[in-house]
Amino acid sequence: MIDHQRLADEFFRLASISSPSFREGTISRYLSERLRLLGAEVVDDGAGPKIGSESGNLVAYFPARGKEASPLMLSVHMDTVEPGDGVQPVLQDGVFTSAGETVLGADDKAGIAEILEAIQVLQERDIPYGPLEVVVTVCEEVGLLGAKNLDFSLIRSRRGLALDTSGVDLAIHRAPCANKIRFEVRGREAHAGIAPEMGLSAIAVAARAIDRMRLGRIDEETTANMGTIRGGQATNIVPRSVVLEGEARSHSRLKLEQQTAHMIDCFKEAARELTRDIGGRPVCAEVVTEVMSDYPLMAVPRDAGILQLVEAAGKTLGRTIEVKGAGGGSDANVFNGQGIETVILGTGMSNVHSVDEFVRVEDMVRVSELLVEIISQA
Repeated sequence: MIDHQRLADEFFRLASISSPSFREGTISRYLSERLRLLGAEVVDDGAGPKIGSESGNLVAYFPARGKEASPLMLSVHMDTVEPGDGVQPVLQDGVFTSAGETVLGADDKAGIAEILEAIQVLQERDIPYGPLEVVVTVCEEVGLLGAKNLDFSLIRSRRGLALDTSGVDLAIHRAPCANKIRFEVRGREAHAGIAPEMGLSAIAVAARAIDRMRLGRIDEETTANMGTIRGGQATNIVPRSVVLEGEARSHSRLKLEQQTAHMIDCFKEAARELTRDIGGRPVCAEVVTEVMSDYPLMAVPRDAGILQLVEAAGKTLGRTIEVKGAGGGSDANVFNGQGIETVILGTGMSNVHSVDEFVRVEDMVRVSELLVEIISQA
C-alpha cells in the first residue's frame, strides 16, 4: 500500500529544511501547509515565545472518516540537534545519509514522513479511521521544552504514539524519570603562593564530593552522572567558587530520590570534612544545591490498551512487535505525565545525534505500514 517513492520524496523535502532547536520557523510553516492539504485543522499553541523558539507546537486535527472511536494522538518533533544547518540529504542504494558535515535529521523527520504517508494511504484507499491528533513539538532536543510548554487543553486524546526512537517493529513502554542537579560550592579565595592557608578551595571540596559519589550505572534501574564543572579564577588564586551540573535518572521514583539525596549528601559531607581554621575561627565551604525535575516517569503497563493495539496491528501484518524499556527521556514521558498513555515507536533512524546518521527507505515503509494498521484498528 505504501508509495515508496512518495515517502522517499517527502523525507527528502523534510530533511532538506534546516530546523535546529529554536529555529523551527521554516519547517513549521511547511508542515502547517502540508497537514492542511491532508485535511487537518492546524493550530500553533503559542509556546514559541515562552521558550524562545520561532514556532510553537503544532496540533493537527483530523476528523474521523467512517469510524467512531476515541481519538488517537500521534507525536513527533520537528527540531534537530546541531550541526543541522545546510543539510544535504543523499539517497544511495535505498539509504538516506547526509552529504556533508551535518546530521541527517532522521531524528525525527523519519517519523514525520511516516505519519504523513500513513494518513495519505488511509485517505486514498478509503480505509476507515477514527479521529486523529498529530502533535509536532519544537525544542525536543534541548530538554523537551516544546512538550513541557504544550497547551494540553488542545489535546483530547488519552492514548498516543510517539515516533521517536531507533529500530523498527519496536515499542518502548518504560523510560526513567530524571532530575537535573546543580551544585555551587563557595569557599574562600587567597593568594595561592603567598597565603594559601588563608583560603579554602571550592574545587578541593567538589573533588572530594565526587570521589565518594556513586556514579555511572548504579543498578539495573538507575544511573547518575556529573557532566559539567566550571570555576576558579587563576592558577595563583585559591578558588572561591565552582559550579557543577549533573543528573540522576531511574525507573523507580524512590531510587531517584535516594540517588539525588546521596549526591547532595556527598557535597555536604565534603564541606564539613574540609572545614579549616582560618584566622582563629572555623571556616566551612557553603554548598548551594538546586534540584530540577527534568521529566516524569514513563511506565505504561504491559497490558495497556495502546500496547495491545500496536501488537494487534503487528500481528495483522505477520510481525512480532518487540516491547521493552529504554534509558532516555522523550516527549512521551511528558505526555504520560499529563495522563495521555503513550508508547514510543521505532522509526528506523540509526546513528542519531551524529554526522553518521542514516535511515533506510525500506524501514520507513515498514513503519508506515504498521501505522496504517494501528490507525485503522484504533
